[in-house]
Amino acid sequence: MKKQSQKKLWAQVVKTGIIKSNLVPMIAGLMLALYTYQYSFIDHIGNIIFATIGTAAVIAAAGSFNNIYDRDIDAIMARTKIRPTVTGAISINKVWAAAISLLVIGLILLYMASPLAALLGFLGVFLYVVPYTMWTKRYTIWNTEVGSISGAMPPLIGWAAVGPDIWHPACWALFFIMVIWQMPHFYAIAIRKKADYAAAKIPMLPVVKGAKRTYIQTNFYLILLVLSSFLFLPLSLGLTLVALVLGLIWLGLSLFGTRKMEMNVWANKMFIFSLVHMIAIFYTVIIYAAIGLFLNAY
Repeated sequence: MKKQSQKKLWAQVVKTGIIKSNLVPMIAGLMLALYTYQYSFIDHIGNIIFATIGTAAVIAAAGSFNNIYDRDIDAIMARTKIRPTVTGAISINKVWAAAISLLVIGLILLYMASPLAALLGFLGVFLYVVPYTMWTKRYTIWNTEVGSISGAMPPLIGWAAVGPDIWHPACWALFFIMVIWQMPHFYAIAIRKKADYAAAKIPMLPVVKGAKRTYIQTNFYLILLVLSSFLFLPLSLGLTLVALVLGLIWLGLSLFGTRKMEMNVWANKMFIFSLVHMIAIFYTVIIYAAIGLFLNAY
């Protein structure tokens, strides 16, 4: 019973939910690179294992560093005040040790996949901890935009783990889609948890500028998301159409949803569809690449 309890506590520290959700776009980037360059899955199995475990480790490190720094504001918000770094269920020294160890191990594993993957992994952690957590999250409404850059590193890491470089348009399609996706996703969360953010004095867009500005900015990013679908065109018409249709559905939900919904209801629906969108896009990429690799092998 005690071990299970500790396991759950550490899961909150390293944010296992975020690890799992970010491994999907990492694998999508990796699989799409294999397919694009017609590489063998079996020949790159070592890189795949190193990239998967290494990415999980650096994301866990970033989550741990975030929990250490944010424990003052986490203590104020209802959804975060039970975190072990707030309650003292796990000592801060232990979290520091875990965060540093995870970062070092993760970067070594990513380096074994490729030096570029390790560089991108380090950049993702740095951007999340310093420009986002330590600076913009507390001082500007543009914190979501800054945080989105680190949040979009996983597909680049996956691509770099097996690809010769990261300059293919399909690689940047994954990156830009993930960057843009985060704004309507986190704006929806900010509306749903507006009271929490206001209490902790975190300048999320709905808290500072209100629902109308958030609605307008959400639609702006959704239009960019729709346009970013065409970055897939040099590689696949099918992927382009999937991304385009999903983007248009999301934009339509946003534009027409507020006519019949109260703002919190709209935010809930936007949040749910954001998860559907991400799962559909990246699993489609993974399946598309897997089928392509299989057919090319036989």
